Amino acid sequence: MDASQVIIRPVVSEKSFVLAEIGKYTFRVHPDAHKTQIRQAVEELFDVRVRDVRTVAVRSKPKRRGYTSGRTRSWKKAIVQVGEGDTIPIFQGLEGAE
Repeated sequence: MDASQVIIRPVVSEKSFVLAEIGKYTFRVHPDAHKTQIRQAVEELFDVRVRDVRTVAVRSKPKRRGYTSGRTRSWKKAIVQVGEGDTIPIFQGLEGAE
C-alpha cells in the first residue's frame, strides 16, 4: 500500500490540537493499515521520526432522520507520537487560530 493511501487525512478537532501541542498527531487511516505501515507512511510523507503509534477503530453510530434510520461509517484513527523536536506542518498554522 502506498503512503498516500495509508494516511487519508488529519483529524481536525479540539482534542487533536491539544495533543498536537505535545507532539501527538491524529490521522484518519486506511482500515486495513497496521501500525508498521502507518509509521512508515508518516515518516515518508512528513520527514519526521515516529516514536509511537496507537490505533483506534471508531465504531459507527446509529442515526435517524424522520422515519429513515441508518448508521454512520466506521473508520480507523491513528495517534502518532513524533520524536523530540519534530513537528508536522499540517497542524502548525491552525494551532493559534481561535
